[in-house]
Amino acid sequence: MRAMWSGAVSFGLVSVPIKLYSATTNHDVRFHQVHGADGGRIRYKRTCSVCGEEVDYADIVKGYETEDGELITLDDTDLNSLPVASGHEIDVIEFVPADQIDPLLFDKSYYLEPETKAAKPYALLRGALEETDRMAVVKVALRQRESIALLRVRGKVIVLQTMLWPDEVREPDFDILDADVDLRPQEQKMAASLVESLGADFDPTQFHDEYKDAVVELIDSKKESGATRPAPMAEKPSDDGGDSMSDLLTALQKSVEAAKGAPGRGRSGRSTTEKDTAETETPEKETPEKDTAEKDTAAEEPAKKPAARKPAARKPAAKKADAADDEGKPEKKPATRKRRTA
Repeated sequence: MRAMWSGAVSFGLVSVPIKLYSATTNHDVRFHQVHGADGGRIRYKRTCSVCGEEVDYADIVKGYETEDGELITLDDTDLNSLPVASGHEIDVIEFVPADQIDPLLFDKSYYLEPETKAAKPYALLRGALEETDRMAVVKVALRQRESIALLRVRGKVIVLQTMLWPDEVREPDFDILDADVDLRPQEQKMAASLVESLGADFDPTQFHDEYKDAVVELIDSKKESGATRPAPMAEKPSDDGGDSMSDLLTALQKSVEAAKGAPGRGRSGRSTTEKDTAETETPEKETPEKDTAEKDTAAEEPAKKPAARKPAARKPAAKKADAADDEGKPEKKPATRKRRTA
């Protein structure tokens, strides 16, 4: 077992350091709600009853509705202003006779384990409770909530028994119990005789959860008969709506890889625009002829613009520009060859 809380039991001037363990567990067979057609798990979303929108957990606050229909909301700031019990001290208030405690008040049970150096005071408290046949009424803060509890002995261990507050126990209100019922002495004697005939010492180990046993047997029989199917894998979130952390990390990783290998991946591994392709190309891959042609073309552009301003001389100007291009070509080739030779 793993300790869920640690503190000390204090009574008088005696302090007993202890650890707290849950004394009970639940062995119920738990089922999941699944789709009968394909076995997929049924998921629930937090939706608003007014607007119908799905609400993020961060946008949810606590609300209290009054008897007259008014709604009062409390946010984290309001809740943080409340007094919170966070002490690790189990203070003994009083010792009361065990027969005065109504079991209806019992809530949850926890085992107290003494620290290594506290075995003697622990045994002292346990012996005192057994000898006097009393229980210790204490106050303890568990999960930031102060609770009233009892210390009682079970074998060699001291049990912390949390209790309900008195106003949490409902009073029975049955009119039929107020009516007088005539019982004959013979009937009472026969009932008492029946009770005596069924009398026994209580042994909880002889009782079993028959429903749970039947469910386990049913599951085992289906498994042996082969009436099973593989549990479906969880659906992957869609590319357009997933906001999980794994999707974010995957997207970031792909982005980094694409950025590192952009020149190669842009042509074969992913679709890019012409602008992206131009940006990813490096100067080493461009041929000298292309570089020289771009420079010559840029130098010739000012000569074309004045010719375009005269509407009547558009065609001759175009021919003139073509002639200028033809005249410029022989001059480009020696420069290009000279650059290659260099």
